Amino acid sequence: MPVFDFSETSDNKNDSECTYTTFRSNETTVSPNRPILVLDNHKRRWKHHSCGVFTNPAKRTTFEFTEEDGTVSADILRMDARFVSLLRWLGESHISVRLSGKNQEDGYAVYRIREMAFGGGTKLSAEDGFLQFMIDRLLASSAPLEEYEDEEQEEVGDNMKLTSLQSITDFITCAGRTLPDNIRLWARRNLAVARSHEVSQEERRHAQRALSIMMNIQWKNNYFEAINPQEARRILDEELYGMEQVKQRIIETIIQINRTHTLPAYGILLVGPAGTGKSQIAYAVARILKLPWTTLDMSSINDPEQLTGSSRIYANAKTGIIMDAFSMAGESNLVFIINELDKAASGKGNGNPADVLLTLLDNLGFTDNYIECMIPTVGVYPIATANDKSKISAPLMSRFAVIDIPDYTSEEKKIIFSKFAMPKVLRRMSLRENECIITEDALDAIVGKYADTTGIRDLEQAAEHIAANALYQIEVNHVSEVIFDADMVRGLLA
Repeated sequence: MPVFDFSETSDNKNDSECTYTTFRSNETTVSPNRPILVLDNHKRRWKHHSCGVFTNPAKRTTFEFTEEDGTVSADILRMDARFVSLLRWLGESHISVRLSGKNQEDGYAVYRIREMAFGGGTKLSAEDGFLQFMIDRLLASSAPLEEYEDEEQEEVGDNMKLTSLQSITDFITCAGRTLPDNIRLWARRNLAVARSHEVSQEERRHAQRALSIMMNIQWKNNYFEAINPQEARRILDEELYGMEQVKQRIIETIIQINRTHTLPAYGILLVGPAGTGKSQIAYAVARILKLPWTTLDMSSINDPEQLTGSSRIYANAKTGIIMDAFSMAGESNLVFIINELDKAASGKGNGNPADVLLTLLDNLGFTDNYIECMIPTVGVYPIATANDKSKISAPLMSRFAVIDIPDYTSEEKKIIFSKFAMPKVLRRMSLRENECIITEDALDAIVGKYADTTGIRDLEQAAEHIAANALYQIEVNHVSEVIFDADMVRGLLA
């Protein structure tokens, strides 16, 4: 782990010497070996749980322990760069905290900080749980690329949300440069509007709402941890039968991510007949990437404003579907599953929704009309589905790696029905396999009935119908098993 010395010595004898260095870390968990900060313990060994207050690290770099023999100070030796603003804020606000740490040769390694609700200190001005929320958010953040300056930076425990102006203000202060620069500057401007008495109440309300949306999103960098190809293959085999070419392309993508630690420049476009499992493939990829996912159904979007949101000049202004997806996911890295991309160009409003998608797919940043801030999209992985790629515009097509999904053969449909669809339905209905038996001629009859339809949705519905009928007969007629032959299923599915 690289260590950068940002120490400075003050010429003013009234100010204590700055003793600490900061180090850049992207660790998401803390321990005595991966601490938040290290305090000097060469004169005194500190207790595992110790109480006290930070003094303002902008002027003095100590923690004042509350001991039996009075208040004893210890210099901060090293500090995770992500926590500089938070510790400064704790010091300036005189927040009493309890440290959990371990005495080691190089100092007292602090790996947990909790607020004290007593002891004469000031109660956190934000909502309950703010400190733990803030620590969790900082641990999930990337190390700031620049060192912290001495001047004031204007910049998950419980499932709290930042809604009040006070909690938003405290969050911006504590997050510091772990927020992207453009979002940090945007937040400062909107905070000024939300507090101003020179603008209308409506403008203040919109500014506060936009701040709440943006600050509740975890803004991550585009670095991706390596993914186990064997685990990825297991998930694909679990979700999909056959489709070896498709699985191969997906594994190739995983290996590329492992080499570069970034997402590929192009998303995936899955093209094939209805019901062939295109959406299921997309969900499997999101599961492999361990990212939240959201869906955009282009067949229901006929106005670009549905995607981009509306301007704050309107009383009923709101964010668009894309920004809502980031807000719901709670982070900037996610999988966008764009259903029916071949219907994206059929806008009926003022403009073409397909043009909006281009800005999202270029990974250069997306701007919502309501938020009025460019949000990073380098962590967005688009997976689109379509039935007919001839209806997709060339600019959109050029943003994807195309994977053609063929329809299943009759033999593949038999295996999917008997090995996947039917067992899945039986488990959901709490039926045992020996309670609902499908004969070989019945299986042929089921597949034959839907020979002229594409995909397996009809087969899945048939499995649902057959299992429900078996359950009915077992419960009402008190039989121990139901054996379906060809004539029975033809009559049932007629």
